[in-house]
Amino acid sequence: MVYMRWRKLWRMNGPLMLMALPGTMFLLLFKYLPMGGIIIAFKDYNFSDGILGSKLVGLKNFEFLFSSQDAWRITYNTLSLNTMFILFGTLLSLILALAMNELRSKWFHSVIQSALFLPYLLSWVLVGYFVFALLTTNGLINQMLNALGIEPVSWYSSPQYWPAILVILSIWKGAGYTSIIYLASILGINSEYYEAARIDGATRLQQIRYITIPLIRPVIIMMTLISLGHIFHSDFGMFYNVTRNAGALYPTTDVIDTYVFRTFRTLGDVGISSAAGFYQAVVGLLLVWLSNYAVRKIDNENAIF
Repeated sequence: MVYMRWRKLWRMNGPLMLMALPGTMFLLLFKYLPMGGIIIAFKDYNFSDGILGSKLVGLKNFEFLFSSQDAWRITYNTLSLNTMFILFGTLLSLILALAMNELRSKWFHSVIQSALFLPYLLSWVLVGYFVFALLTTNGLINQMLNALGIEPVSWYSSPQYWPAILVILSIWKGAGYTSIIYLASILGINSEYYEAARIDGATRLQQIRYITIPLIRPVIIMMTLISLGHIFHSDFGMFYNVTRNAGALYPTTDVIDTYVFRTFRTLGDVGISSAAGFYQAVVGLLLVWLSNYAVRKIDNENAIF
């Protein structure tokens, strides 16, 4: 009986299950299986004894992490910067998607879409060199400031400027990619809604406000919740390569990911690094759960779970 049920299920959904197999294996091997390493956060790990043989120290690694001022600094920087990335990135991505939807020339539409998507393909290592060329002592920005009679800025020793710089770079690199997702959702809207609105005398802005935005709201919510799930997982490439790991910039650019890397590299303490990573994962999970709970209370149909 069970065999017949599985055979029927395979006959109905076999191709879909095969398509999902690579993604499922990826999640199992690289997301769920490594979760067993969480135990390192509660041990005084050393390589000779291994994970299971290392001494269990309970919450000692967490005490060391939270007893220093680093925990507050990296938490605040991670949350504040990623929140700005999400807010400004989502807003600009929507504006770009709406603007591209209004383009009538297919050739011009393709050129703009490719130009917006191109930065997403660049590595942060390469972007870091571009930024360094712009912001170094004799860089283009300081040369422009000199020409305007303004005192040059030592960018890599002035942490107060870097939240704005990082937000601009994050939007420049990622907004084009996200806008394509929103544009695909907009293109999927039935054109009859817009025809009926035009007959009733609705302007383009009114059509966007009362048709486009409400109909793509589920996609906006889903993308925002996914972003919130990574709010405690900063883009290591950006924070490490663009800032060139300059110690003077730590007050505003040091986040959990760079702190974990630096702690392991300088102290060689895997336990403390794992404790910081565990803290990162737990708080990220709570934020996603709370955000989804709020969405479910307001509009249950648009909640992810």
